[in-house]
Amino acid sequence: MPIVKVIEVIASSEKGIDDAIRTAVAEASKTVRNIDSVYVQDIKAHVKDGKITTFGCVCKISFRIE
Repeated sequence: MPIVKVIEVIASSEKGIDDAIRTAVAEASKTVRNIDSVYVQDIKAHVKDGKITTFGCVCKISFRIE
């Protein structure tokens, strides 16, 4: 039976939510192997002068322990 660990990663992007999620996974995969899934727990956007400047998300990334 495999053991799965979950870490929480906060990421942001000026392009959009999709890019923020991809950034979270890309950064985590630099030091974590066997990533199986990502659960987006929270989404937010920063606003300046009535316009969205950055998108952010809190992701839970699951990976198998060898």
